[in-house]
Amino acid sequence: MNQNQNKVTVIVTLLRVLIGWHSLYEGILKMYNPDWTSYGYLASAQGPLKSVFSALANDSIINWVDTLNMAALVIVGITLLLGVFERIGAIVGIGLLAMYYLSHPPFPGLTQLNVEGNYWFVNKNLIELVALLVIYYIPTGQKFGLGYFRKQKLVKMDAS
Repeated sequence: MNQNQNKVTVIVTLLRVLIGWHSLYEGILKMYNPDWTSYGYLASAQGPLKSVFSALANDSIINWVDTLNMAALVIVGITLLLGVFERIGAIVGIGLLAMYYLSHPPFPGLTQLNVEGNYWFVNKNLIELVALLVIYYIPTGQKFGLGYFRKQKLVKMDAS
């Protein structure tokens, strides 16, 4: 592996760990806050998919939606932070961030509700989504993470 490849691996690993930490922290924080719900965020959705997100805020399913949201955040966090099954974690994270982005899209002409800052097409959810695409296509868990031990076990099994 040449020096530039090593640098890319280190940078993508750092990106993976930081996004993993962020997702895990957000998931755990929501799990241990009995007052947290995604209801307000979903009920105030905007843009072309407003009706879909408003339907998810229905009283009959909001507990399921909240539980799935927390579980997805924790799964993304654990897989990325530990560097194991990171592609699965990246896909789950991409799906989650796409829903966050589409529920409150920063499109011209839409009043931006429940967001921090002012955005025009690009916001932090879209940036993190693209970063997860990089992690999906350049997995680093086999170099720095529990994926390294999985790889070593598979190599030993193949040698047997």
